[in-house]
Amino acid sequence: MAEQTFPQEVIDEYAALGVDLPSLFSAGHLGTRMGVEIIQASADQVVGTMPVEGNTQPYGLLHGGASAVLAETLGSVGAMLHGGSRKLAVGVDLNCTHHRGVRSGLVTGVATPVHRGRSTATYEIVVTDEAGRRVCTARLTCLLRDIGEGEQVPSVR
Repeated sequence: MAEQTFPQEVIDEYAALGVDLPSLFSAGHLGTRMGVEIIQASADQVVGTMPVEGNTQPYGLLHGGASAVLAETLGSVGAMLHGGSRKLAVGVDLNCTHHRGVRSGLVTGVATPVHRGRSTATYEIVVTDEAGRRVCTARLTCLLRDIGEGEQVPSVR
């Protein structure tokens, strides 16, 4: 993940809880294997990239599941930032519409909020190719679950 993707005050808030926020939201092991990189993150917009190479289906096109991984990663980060350090964002619904195939290069996803409430957050994620053409449109809804007393925000292992 690129450095300082999160606002410093948000990093500090999580650090006070013993959580390394940039590591926690680095897209995890799956995202790392797929080359997902979060470029910018706030509750208002999350931007990330992923290479097409290594994430293709048998016909050599970007795999639809790879677009889904990018979309869910970006939307989850936005929902987590909206919910704050006392909530856990858990994806409950993801849908993706695939508009065109991509064979090479880098795709970019931009997640923007559709709804930000107390118990749910919904983000639209638009994935485009290097020419700016829409590859996939996704929508992710996350449950924002209160962290119970004595329960801690997950830490990186």
